[in-house]
Amino acid sequence: MASGSLARRYAKAVLELGNTDKISGDLRQLAKAMKESDELQTVLTNPAIRRGDRRKVLDALLQRLVAHGLTKNLVYLLLDGERLGAIGAISRELDAMMEAKGGSITAEVTSAKPLDAGQVSQITAALEKLSGKKVTIQKKEDPNLLGGVVAKVGDRVYDGSLRTQLRTLRDELTK
Repeated sequence: MASGSLARRYAKAVLELGNTDKISGDLRQLAKAMKESDELQTVLTNPAIRRGDRRKVLDALLQRLVAHGLTKNLVYLLLDGERLGAIGAISRELDAMMEAKGGSITAEVTSAKPLDAGQVSQITAALEKLSGKKVTIQKKEDPNLLGGVVAKVGDRVYDGSLRTQLRTLRDELTK
């Protein structure tokens, strides 16, 4: 089973349970902790370490996060299935599903240089028109783009970068 499909299934199940704001926040914090600490990631996902020891680490972490009971159940279920490595993907999928349910979506916009407020509002308006939903922009910078922007909304990518336009022109000229 592909990890995206796995994450979607778990996220959908959590969405159906209710109390998703708290669970989503717990999962986001847990995923962040695992991403920021290679040691924690290794301890929690390494099947060579006894499951009981990993559960003790999880217990302490979940207690520190003041995690919801349903979050604990989900995390223990993932531990038993050796799927704790999917926590980040499950958290992202759950956030996306909650946004979609609320009629909004987050777009990741990458530009070569920082965007000013006018450019952000133009991009937001265009993406809202394309998606039919309220769009929240998450900005990134990548000097390799040379110019233009790349917007990722859900599974769709709108590539208006100069780099891609030059590549397309090069391909056309070499035909």
